[in-house]
Amino acid sequence: MTRESLVTLGWNPFFQRQLAFDDSQNVSVARVSAHFGSQVLLLGSQGEFRVPVQLAEAAGEVAVGDWLVLDANDSRSLQRLERQSLVARKAAGEEVKPQLIAANIDTIFIVSSCNLDFNLSRIERYLALVLQADIVPVVVLTKADLHENPADLRRSCEQLFPGLLVETLDARSCDETFVLRSWCGPGQSVALLGSSGVGKSTLANALGAEHLSTGPIREDDAKGRHTTTSRSLHLLPSGGVLVDNPGMRELQLPACEEGVSELFDDVLQITDQCRFKNCKHNGDEGCAIEAALESGELEERRFHSFMKLNAEQAHNSRSLAERRRKDRHRGRFYKSVLADKRRLRDLE
Repeated sequence: MTRESLVTLGWNPFFQRQLAFDDSQNVSVARVSAHFGSQVLLLGSQGEFRVPVQLAEAAGEVAVGDWLVLDANDSRSLQRLERQSLVARKAAGEEVKPQLIAANIDTIFIVSSCNLDFNLSRIERYLALVLQADIVPVVVLTKADLHENPADLRRSCEQLFPGLLVETLDARSCDETFVLRSWCGPGQSVALLGSSGVGKSTLANALGAEHLSTGPIREDDAKGRHTTTSRSLHLLPSGGVLVDNPGMRELQLPACEEGVSELFDDVLQITDQCRFKNCKHNGDEGCAIEAALESGELEERRFHSFMKLNAEQAHNSRSLAERRRKDRHRGRFYKSVLADKRRLRDLE
């Protein structure tokens, strides 16, 4: 097992320090490059290979980007290394259950296009998710040729978060995507997030990933169809790796309080000036938010986005508490059933 060959896959001292095995033991290290449900695709120093999901997840649930220590005899996972980062969204439905997106990512390109898909509130959702995972966000505005002044869109994005990097480009042009290469160097891991049809697969191809299928968007609403159907990790000629993700029609945030708070720190600073700590910001006396809206210090769209994401977080917290309560109740029920069975056996 050559550590040098793993560096191009994102291997670094953080993972090296975790190895509970030495070179004398018959183990190998590989990174999860795709998850197909019944099988998991792995990438290691010996190349790319598939293993049954039961073997890959013998040491715990895996996400694309995870590092696994495998038994070299049967490819069974002996250890899933601690993650540097993990991106997850709330799965569809009422139950507060996370859906893993990618692990051990350094930079996320939040991809939006300069057509009808452009939506600041949606970009804020992605930003909250990325900030929660402590990953560097870069907003990439594609299809710049479809807007008369893409610089205006870039400036509006830059105002969402202090120091946020925003690039506008044509994803079909390798020359224009060159501005992203600094995040795709040797040992670096990047991921693409965005809606369908914004040009994620086109961008991945321009950055040097394996040829990914692309498709047109609908002319009536500028929405795209899913051309990427599963998450996959690709080697880049610049030395890094890229995780391509299916387009998201809707992004529901998981437990994301820290990400929301960091993203809306400017709004929180205004709320701290409210006369009452329990101010509802809805006509309450001494409300600093109301004054900021009237003066133009705070944009109404941004305030509504802040309130909506906070309401979702509150709902998720209540749902999670209810789920835990039901789990405790179910656990007590099972224990009582087992106790009754033991008593019956003792009487026989």
